[in-house]
Amino acid sequence: MHVISRKKLKQAAEKHADLEKPLDTWFRIAKRAEWRNLAEVRETYSHADAVGKYTVFNIKGNDYRLIVEINYRTGRIFVRHVLTHKEYDEGRWKA
Repeated sequence: MHVISRKKLKQAAEKHADLEKPLDTWFRIAKRAEWRNLAEVRETYSHADAVGKYTVFNIKGNDYRLIVEINYRTGRIFVRHVLTHKEYDEGRWKA
């Protein structure tokens, strides 16, 4: 998979130092993956959920949410948001 863009992951890690390793691990796994659907994503990340057009990953033991759009046909993952659990629950990211 081609992850677009790692920059958002790095920015989130700068803001929340405890995210650096978990986001780097997710990035390395995702870029090697060849996911064709959510079921295949869940083989690696059983907690991944579809929320509308997004796929949401729990990061760092459910403390953070990584929200991405996955285009399975083109093999691209678009990083949209990295949020704390509280920010995610507020729901402003859906707008």
